[in-house]
Amino acid sequence: MEQSAKLAGFFAAHGIWCVSEGGPLVPMLAFERPDGERKMIRLVADQLEVGVERGRQWLAENPEGATRAVLVIDAYVNLPSGKTDALLIEAVRFTPDHCSFTMAVPYRNCENPAGFAVYRPKFVDASGFELDASQLAQAFFLGVDAHEKGAEVWNSHIDESQ
Repeated sequence: MEQSAKLAGFFAAHGIWCVSEGGPLVPMLAFERPDGERKMIRLVADQLEVGVERGRQWLAENPEGATRAVLVIDAYVNLPSGKTDALLIEAVRFTPDHCSFTMAVPYRNCENPAGFAVYRPKFVDASGFELDASQLAQAFFLGVDAHEKGAEVWNSHIDESQ
């Protein structure tokens, strides 16, 4: 699952870069083929929910025969401080065996008077494998760091209070 976590981190960083200047994120689906080639699809639709559903359907069907895939969507999570914007990252490994995890990367949007901030990621769910949160988190952040612009935004706006 480490390679899936790296893929998730890379595209989570891309998503953070996208939302750092305002507006909701157009749902993104990224996948890796067996030869290592990566592709990203923006799931543009009149309603964000339609794009999200198309992404989840893609994850369920895997029409490209991908080895792993990540869906990144803009959503909300409940933190102790209340309802908070977040990127939800749904990561799936298709081979050799099917397993998945979901993470949330809460953020404070730039329209907030305090400005844009990225909070600590949180594991939400795991299926099909024994979750080793520290190992997956390490791989996730290797993926974040591999996205030059996303990592720059992430690291310059980190707020570990949440």
